[in-house]
Amino acid sequence: MNDTIQGDTLTAPQAHPTHLRTHTYHGLAPGPRLLVLGAVHGNEICGARAIAQVLAELDSGALSIVRGSVTFVPVTNPLAYRLKQRTGERNLNRNMAPSAIPQDFEDRIANVLCPLLESHEALLDLHSFHTGGAPFVMIGPQNNSGTLEPFSYAAEEMQLALHTGPHRVVEGWLETYARGVQRRAAAPVANDSARTQALATDPNYGVGTTEYMRSRGGYGVTLECGQHDDPEAVNVARRAILQTLALLGLSPLPLAPASTDREILRLVDVTDREHPGDSFSRPWRSFDAVEAGEVIGTRYSGAEVKAPEDGFVVFPNPGAGVAQEWFYFAQRRA
Repeated sequence: MNDTIQGDTLTAPQAHPTHLRTHTYHGLAPGPRLLVLGAVHGNEICGARAIAQVLAELDSGALSIVRGSVTFVPVTNPLAYRLKQRTGERNLNRNMAPSAIPQDFEDRIANVLCPLLESHEALLDLHSFHTGGAPFVMIGPQNNSGTLEPFSYAAEEMQLALHTGPHRVVEGWLETYARGVQRRAAAPVANDSARTQALATDPNYGVGTTEYMRSRGGYGVTLECGQHDDPEAVNVARRAILQTLALLGLSPLPLAPASTDREILRLVDVTDREHPGDSFSRPWRSFDAVEAGEVIGTRYSGAEVKAPEDGFVVFPNPGAGVAQEWFYFAQRRA
């Protein structure tokens, strides 16, 4: 079987890829079912490259799967990957759910990906980010029986997060995203298409791969491996894959001790870009510290956007579109 990553070989013009390529290895003893995703966003290629390395080692016999199973999806959004951009027709890592009547390419991918997520117990989703900063790992909520994101595997998820490598752990995504959705719904953007407006103001639009996994009884983490073009991001992704295989006992690999030098930050708010002329006060990197009242950016109108308290700028996106996330604000977990 040719294990070249789909997209690397797509040189002829093609409107839309027609399949999603997966690679599954079954151990001969029972064990957990792990899913590893790369390139959910098409310009985040470190996961795809790391998965390609691991596939080659598995096929050569340098690595082995002895129990359970692991499925690798090197390129989860082949259209965005071929276009070398974050999205194909929309963000695959939002509004993750099956669609009876698919409206776009990502809906069709989700119709294949969601059953795949449901058939596994644990998820490692490999990403990267566009501005500078150190790798970090994102987890879900504490165990709860609430309505937004009920969950009962917080301990297992934290163990997975601590063995992926980065010392910084970030939580609070879906709750914070839902807060942003409420604001967008209250102030819709003029001239937006009905589809864009519907997605941006749908609370389910905050649901991506890990959120969907939790909603179906599994658990998972999103590993942000570094800046898109940093070659070290591939090594971060590869190490995380190997340590996850070791942690779950799928492969007889040595398990490094979990990090004890960890920092847990909680996302508490999101600020959208309101106008193309909105600009940052400086080139922020994820997790740059800010003091209460410090100017983070300036609106086109001249109004200053200030840090509400001491905290950290997360996911700053100077190229964000109007009514899209401009930056997140985080604080240390109390």
